[in-house]
Amino acid sequence: MRSVFPAIAVALLAPPLMAADEPATGTLAVRFEGLRSAKGMVRACLTRDPKLFLHCEKDPAALTASVAAGPGAHMDFAKVPVGDYVLAVIHDENGNNKVDTFLGIPREGVGFSRNPAMAFGPPRYEAAKFHVAAGPATLDVKLKYFL
Repeated sequence: MRSVFPAIAVALLAPPLMAADEPATGTLAVRFEGLRSAKGMVRACLTRDPKLFLHCEKDPAALTASVAAGPGAHMDFAKVPVGDYVLAVIHDENGNNKVDTFLGIPREGVGFSRNPAMAFGPPRYEAAKFHVAAGPATLDVKLKYFL
C-alpha cells in the first residue's frame, strides 16, 4: 500500500497557484503643495493612457479620487497595477467638477506628477510620467495657479 504523505507534503509546501495569476500592485500616497485656499475640492486622476492624460475622466481604466482642499490635503490610491502613469490634479475651488478657464488659461490650480514645467500649455505625457512599482510610494504634487 502506497503512502499519501509525500503527496500531501508537496501540496502543503507548494506556493498557492492563485498568487501567480494576481497582478502586482502598489499603493500611492499623494500630498499636495501650494494650495492657495481651503475652498472646494482637490481632484486627481491617475491614467496610463498618453492620449487621455489631459482628459483623464474619459479613460475608463483611470483611477480617480477627490478630497476637501485645505492644509494637509492628501489622498491614497490602493491596489494600483504596476506600470507607468500620469497623475493630473485640479484644485476645483468652486466645486463644479471641471477646470474653469479664461481664454484657455486655467483659473484654478492645476498640477501633474513629477511637477513638470508649465508655461505655454500643458506638459507632455513623458514629462509627467512616473512608475508605480509593487509596494508603497509617495508623490508630492505642486499646484500652479496662472490667474
